[in-house]
Amino acid sequence: MIFISRHFSNSTFLYTLVMVIFMTVFAVISGFYVGNESDHMALLSFKALIISDPYGALKSWNSSSQFCNWSGVSCGKRHKRVTVIQLASKNLQGSLSSYVGNLSFLQVLSLHNNSFQGTIPHELGRLSRLRFLRFSRNKFNGVIPTNLSGCYKLEVLRLEVNNLTGSIPLELSFLSKLTLLILESNNLIGGISPFIGNLTSMEVFSIAKNPLGGSLPDTLGRLKNSWLFYAGRCNLHGTIPNSIYNLSLLTNFSLTGNQLTGTLSPTIGSMLPNLRYLQLNRNQLSGFIPPSISNCSKLDELHLGFNNFSGKLTVDFANLKDISHIYLHANNFNGGGEADEMKFIDSLRNCSKLNVLSLAHCNFQGVVPISIGNLSHKIHHLDLGNNNIHGKLPSSIGNLVGLTLLVFQDNQLTGRIPSTIGKLEKLQEVYLYINQISGPIPYEIGNLSMLNEISFGSNRLEGDIPPTLGNCHQLKQLFLVNNKLSGKIPIQLFQLTLLTSLYLSSNSLSSLLPREIENLKLLNELDVSHNHLSGNIPSNLGGCTSLNLLYINDNLFDGMIPPSLSSMRGLAELDVSHNNLSGQIPGFLEQLSLEYLNISFNNFHGEVPVKGVFANASALSILGNNRLCGGLVQLSLPKCKMVDKHNKKFTLLIIVMLVSCVIFFILCFVYTYFKKKKNRQPSQSSRNERFLKVSYDQLLKATGGFSETNLIGQGVSSSIYKGTFDHDNTLVAVKVLHLHIQGAHKSFIAECEAWRSIRHRNLLRIITSCSSIDFQGKDFKALVYEFMPNGSLHDWLHSNANTSKLDLLQRINILIDVASALDYLHNQCLPTVVHGDMKPSNILLDNEMVAHVGDFGLAKFLGINSNQNNSTGVKGTIGYAPPEYGLGTTMTTSGDVYSFGILLLEVMTGKKPTDDIFNEDLTLHKFVYEASLDEVIDIIDSNILVMQSTEANAQKMEKCLASTIIIGVSCSLDSPSQRMNINSVVNKLLNVQDALKHLEV
Repeated sequence: MIFISRHFSNSTFLYTLVMVIFMTVFAVISGFYVGNESDHMALLSFKALIISDPYGALKSWNSSSQFCNWSGVSCGKRHKRVTVIQLASKNLQGSLSSYVGNLSFLQVLSLHNNSFQGTIPHELGRLSRLRFLRFSRNKFNGVIPTNLSGCYKLEVLRLEVNNLTGSIPLELSFLSKLTLLILESNNLIGGISPFIGNLTSMEVFSIAKNPLGGSLPDTLGRLKNSWLFYAGRCNLHGTIPNSIYNLSLLTNFSLTGNQLTGTLSPTIGSMLPNLRYLQLNRNQLSGFIPPSISNCSKLDELHLGFNNFSGKLTVDFANLKDISHIYLHANNFNGGGEADEMKFIDSLRNCSKLNVLSLAHCNFQGVVPISIGNLSHKIHHLDLGNNNIHGKLPSSIGNLVGLTLLVFQDNQLTGRIPSTIGKLEKLQEVYLYINQISGPIPYEIGNLSMLNEISFGSNRLEGDIPPTLGNCHQLKQLFLVNNKLSGKIPIQLFQLTLLTSLYLSSNSLSSLLPREIENLKLLNELDVSHNHLSGNIPSNLGGCTSLNLLYINDNLFDGMIPPSLSSMRGLAELDVSHNNLSGQIPGFLEQLSLEYLNISFNNFHGEVPVKGVFANASALSILGNNRLCGGLVQLSLPKCKMVDKHNKKFTLLIIVMLVSCVIFFILCFVYTYFKKKKNRQPSQSSRNERFLKVSYDQLLKATGGFSETNLIGQGVSSSIYKGTFDHDNTLVAVKVLHLHIQGAHKSFIAECEAWRSIRHRNLLRIITSCSSIDFQGKDFKALVYEFMPNGSLHDWLHSNANTSKLDLLQRINILIDVASALDYLHNQCLPTVVHGDMKPSNILLDNEMVAHVGDFGLAKFLGINSNQNNSTGVKGTIGYAPPEYGLGTTMTTSGDVYSFGILLLEVMTGKKPTDDIFNEDLTLHKFVYEASLDEVIDIIDSNILVMQSTEANAQKMEKCLASTIIIGVSCSLDSPSQRMNINSVVNKLLNVQDALKHLEV
């Protein structure tokens, strides 16, 4: 019994042991299967919320392969659980599924540079193994989830460039392993809480460009491992706490654009010896700049401009051998005019990497030391403008052969311009205006073939204008006003075909205005006033069709105003006063879009017109012309004699009668000729008439009964259909007006008026119009256009239907086409036409991808029918209409320029001005402007970079991108007067186009 009992007990034990092992294995297998399947379901839930995947990043996410092999997914080798999701820069659009919180083995989650929107799911707090989380450059909104503290292994958290709101959660202080926290460019408020100091493992901390407010807490001094600290543009106030200077590992430190006050620690250089990038500009810091900065031997960039620093600048830069950028402008370094006030420049001779030295608006009062010629040959920007510097500009300046920008404007310099300036062959801009420089302009300046702008105005320069300036073929702006220059204007100046601004006023120039001036087709501004120029105003001046401003007053010109000036359709300001001009006031002046006209103190006679600029007494000056009569009552001129009017009318009547007789005989002859010819052959005009006059029935048939299958576009007040005429199979686009919509009839009339008088290769070609009734007896109005097979620019930018995308050169070509059309409308049409609704959907593309501007439903003609489009309603389209239109301002050409600027920024960034990312505080213009200050490449449409970027062309392309973005920003400024002229836009875009064509293949 004992044996049996013992035997049974052992058997039971073994049986039990086997069952335990089996159940354990089953449980492990079972648990593995369930966990693995939950990962699978989480990934499918992720994909389900993606509404756009243009690159096919999730194409492999299907049942044909195991999910660990899906694109962007990595799994652990042991458990086959998802550990990494890497889907950066895939242009994904949608929201983030909360089921991602079920991926319990996830360590890396990177969705950088996509278009995710909505809130960040709080379920992410379950990911206890997560080490790397990057959601930067998306459209996430809402608050940062507090339970991210559950990700206690998190080392990297990047949420920059989103729409996040609320404050920085206190719970983030529990992430003891966090080494990198970047939250910049959001809408976070609530200040910087002291709890940030608990993150003692932090190495990178950036909260820049958030409206946080508050001050810098003293606890930040605990971040002893930090090497990067960015809190610029955060609306911070107060002082910089002394504890900050304990962060001895800091290499990058930025607090730019706040309202910080107080002084810098005298020992900043000793306590922060590893600094490479120090940016404290645009604050209210005061006191001395500590000499100890010279201990920062690794310093590369020093930004202390726009503060209240004062006293003598005593920093010894000799030890800063790696420094490349020094910005100290807009401070108050007043050394009391001591002889060695600018001795610090001597110490810069060892800074062999120096590129930029900006010392403008600093109240320096010393002399420019000869040692300035010892600066680095790499220096390309040297700015000492707007100081009280005196003495001569040393000839050693010619040693700085790398200079592209040289600025000494608004000082008290004397002596001559050194001839050694001719050695600066890379120089593009030179500003010496408002000084007391004397002597001649050196002929050696003609060696500077890359010059874009010369500004020598308001000095005491004498002698002639060097004809060698004709060698400066890139010159666009020349300012020599208010000097003592004499002699003739050299003909060589008029070989500078890129010149846009020529200011020679207030000198002693004599002789004639050369006829060769007609070569300056791009000239916007010409001011030769207050000289001794004589003779007739050359008729060739009319060749300067881009002129916006023309001042030739206070000279000795005689004769009449030549009729050729009527070709200056964009002329806004004209001053011919104080000359010996005579004759009647030309009638064409009424038709120009003049905003200011001064013809006073000449010998004009006859009747003063009453239209155009003559209808605005405040914009007109006619004093000193004693034989003028009529005009506005405000001018107080005598009435014109009736006899003269009767004589004129009688003479005119005789002429009309004679002309009528001649026309009558010609018509009789033509009628007889064609009547005979008609008997011999069929009339060709019958076919043309059928084409030019289309009925409702014909349009109905051409569009398949206005079927939805032929619908290619739809707006509030119209629908556009594709159609084909039976008689010649011509493809057309038929725009049918929705006449029940308020304003549709007015839009139809406006388009008909516009198309009646404008023709240009970059305007949509209208074929005919139809004003009839439909089969129900209702009014019917339609416009028939040439069909554009490649659709609208909007479709190419934003439609998922277009699998191919526009490359950079194509975009530039399209922008040139649109700008050329606007230039034609603004500057070559009479009267000037304002389009009023520039946007991508109104830009159509033909077979060759040439752009054509269409939809003139809001068009306005300047100078006639002043009440046209003068309603208080919204003009244009939200996002593209300029801000002044919202205040009731009438439509202007500068409004079109604004809309074009927004369109350009949309073309280059791929972002609509109405994207969710933009609100009252952030617009497309502001987004581009602020982002481009840091790195223009970050804001460019990724399609451009994917399709165009190669290592060989990277730098050239980035320069082209930056140049284009600057154009868009300049066009879309809030102030109409500061916006770029559309003619200049065309010229600058052509330069970009030329640069792109020379990129290496």
